[in-house]
Amino acid sequence: MQIGIVGLPLSGKTTLFNALTGKQEATGYSSGAREKHVAVVKVPDARLDNLHTLVPEARKVQTTIEYIDLAGVEKGSGQSGFDSQFLGDLRTTDALLVVVRAFENEAVPHSDGSVDAQRDYETIAYEFLLSDLAIVENRIERIQARVKKFKDEALEKELALLKKCHGYLEAEKNLRDAGFDEEELKALRGFQFLTLKPMLVVVNISESDLPRTAEIEAAFREKFDTPTTGFIALSADIEMEISQLDGDDAALFLEDLGISEPAITRMIRSSYALLGLLTFFTFGENEVRSWTISKGMTARQAAGEIHSDMERGFIRAETVAYDDLMQHKSLSACRDAGVLRLEGKEYIVKDGDVITFRFNV
Repeated sequence: MQIGIVGLPLSGKTTLFNALTGKQEATGYSSGAREKHVAVVKVPDARLDNLHTLVPEARKVQTTIEYIDLAGVEKGSGQSGFDSQFLGDLRTTDALLVVVRAFENEAVPHSDGSVDAQRDYETIAYEFLLSDLAIVENRIERIQARVKKFKDEALEKELALLKKCHGYLEAEKNLRDAGFDEEELKALRGFQFLTLKPMLVVVNISESDLPRTAEIEAAFREKFDTPTTGFIALSADIEMEISQLDGDDAALFLEDLGISEPAITRMIRSSYALLGLLTFFTFGENEVRSWTISKGMTARQAAGEIHSDMERGFIRAETVAYDDLMQHKSLSACRDAGVLRLEGKEYIVKDGDVITFRFNV
């Protein structure tokens, strides 16, 4: 899974990237720069940590997310056309993480002269919309020129779908909220429209506003909420400080701030929810591991995420819920207690399932 981090210049997106990755990338590089920062981040999951305590000698393997920190977005860049490399990087991501500034800092003046996080979100969303609109209009123009010369049922079907997209974009509506069916989404996949991607908006607040986190998030949801857009408020500066501390010091720092967990952890969970993802686990004496799959995947499909041979030769999935395994401490004890189930290839995997796949090739 790949998530692109974008925002207006000086919004704190590179600080957030550093908090996620533990890196020390320089902050404040200018809009339009071709430089990008890329890092693979291990996804924290307390359930995996707890499972590992049952077999501490085993190797613990976390699932990962790749984050890309891109140059700042400025007003007018979508209409005039994003830099081709910047747009290419954005379009290959699975989701967008948009950082908007809600902190005051006299040493870092806002380009608009004032801090207004909701305004900044609307600015970025509009630039993405204009970029998609330009792509749609260019493609429609090319298709219309071709269908005038000869009849092509496939092109005519594509034209109708693109005109539907054009209508939404002209009305300043994001394509992610258009309610396309599976066939339409499959047809649009190659365009990689920005407004079709799930979006998590991170409101970058100051430390003094941490007690108002829920209030700030609620204000964004009230004005902008859709099923494919999420909102979370955090302080990127504080999160970067936490990321640089060891476990005990980080826990004390969180306690002093009155925070139960780093906001980064909650942000990653929100990303999973937006993308329709869940986590299952494999558990054994040699390795305890978390795996990420899409909701609705069958046991056989989940086996294929581990290895194609497992999917091809699937026999059954020995499955136990995370809570049951933690209660009974071992798979054999779960079997004796009758909570270890044998599931077939059509079983829909649930979040937190611990699965042993049986297969033969």
